Amino acid sequence: MKYDRRDTALVVIDPQNDVLSEKGVSWGLVGASAKENNTVVNLERLFVGAKERGFGVFISPHYLFPADQAWLYGGVVEKMMLDTKEFFRPDPLKLDGFAGSGADWLERYKPYIEDGKTVVVSPHKMWGPQTNDLVLQLRKRGINRIILSGMLANLCVESHLRELLEQGFEVAVVKDATAAPRHPELGDGYAAAIINYRYLANAVLSTDEAVQAMA
Repeated sequence: MKYDRRDTALVVIDPQNDVLSEKGVSWGLVGASAKENNTVVNLERLFVGAKERGFGVFISPHYLFPADQAWLYGGVVEKMMLDTKEFFRPDPLKLDGFAGSGADWLERYKPYIEDGKTVVVSPHKMWGPQTNDLVLQLRKRGINRIILSGMLANLCVESHLRELLEQGFEVAVVKDATAAPRHPELGDGYAAAIINYRYLANAVLSTDEAVQAMA
C-alpha cells in the first residue's frame, strides 16, 4: 500500500471508555489484551501521527440506546453488550450523562477527536459499518485507502475490515492498536483476529510502521 494524505485516512473504531478504560464494563474481558498490546498508548500515537501529518481521521463509534434494549434476538456478545449496557446512551438526541460515561471517548483522546476536524460518523449498531455512514463520509472526501485501528479486534474491527474491503477500499490494519476479549469458553478473540487480518487485509502493520508510513 501507498499512504498519501490526499486519499488515505485513519479510521478509529470505538475509542470509548467501556473498552479502553479500566473502569469500563468490558475491561475484565479485554484488559489483558489491551495491556499486552499497549493499545491505549498506540492509539494515541496514531492520532498524533495522523494529525501532525495532515491525514484525515474518522471515528466509527458504537452507541446503544434504550430502543435497542427491545431487540428480540442476538448473538452471545451482542446479548452481553445489551445486558451490561455497554456504550449505552439514555437518549439518542441528548448528551445528558454522556461525559465520563462508558460511551464517552477516553479522556486522553478528546483533544484529537474534538478538534473540529475529526469526522465522527453515525453509530454502528452491531459490528460493521453497514449500519452507519462511514463509507459515505469516506467516499465524499475521496478516501480510497484506510489505516484501521480501534476496538475490538475480532468483532468491530474485523467486521469493518471485511466490509471496507468489499466496498473496494485498500485497508491496512494496525495490529497493536487494537485488542480483543479473552473468554474461558469463547476463546481468545485477538488470536482469531490476527489470523484473519493476515488473510484479508492489504497490509498488517505495527504502530511503529503505521506512524512511519504517515511520515
